[in-house]
Amino acid sequence: MHFPSIPDDCTPRTAHLAPERNWSIRSIGAYRRGPGKARSVWFRAVFTALALALLTLAAGCARTPPEQALRETIAAMEAAAEARDSDALVENFADDFAGPGEMDRDRFRRYLALLWLRNRQVGVTLGPLEVELVGPDRARVNFTAAARGGTGWMPERAEVYQVKTGWRLEDDEWKLISADWE
Repeated sequence: MHFPSIPDDCTPRTAHLAPERNWSIRSIGAYRRGPGKARSVWFRAVFTALALALLTLAAGCARTPPEQALRETIAAMEAAAEARDSDALVENFADDFAGPGEMDRDRFRRYLALLWLRNRQVGVTLGPLEVELVGPDRARVNFTAAARGGTGWMPERAEVYQVKTGWRLEDDEWKLISADWE
């Protein structure tokens, strides 16, 4: 039985068929760098890098819809309240925030400090948010808030509030401009 010989230089078997014109026939295995291989690899690498850069830019330019961004801001505020982080909570307040009884940002921060001094454990659970967008840069959000607190690991007090809030979009961030609770 006779087996065909394997070329020593790993050239494709079609090398004798005018290799500069025969671009559609390539061997599956490794072959030496020929005309077109370096260019095609370079082109694919550049094209892939350009496509990834464009996708990254497109993802960075994609904006979160206003209602979703507002819900995310409120969720971050809820987490800050649970963590007893008044700075993180009040950072979402507008400079001209107005609360009940002429409460401003500073008074609200002092109000939180007093609550947290009285209660070693604090919990806040928000009910479903009713979001109403008013124009491109204003919103109203109404919800229930269940607040609980105590000195030990079990809550000793719990209250449910009906909360009405007003929001303004400033530099692509939602800021709380008013709040009232009963």
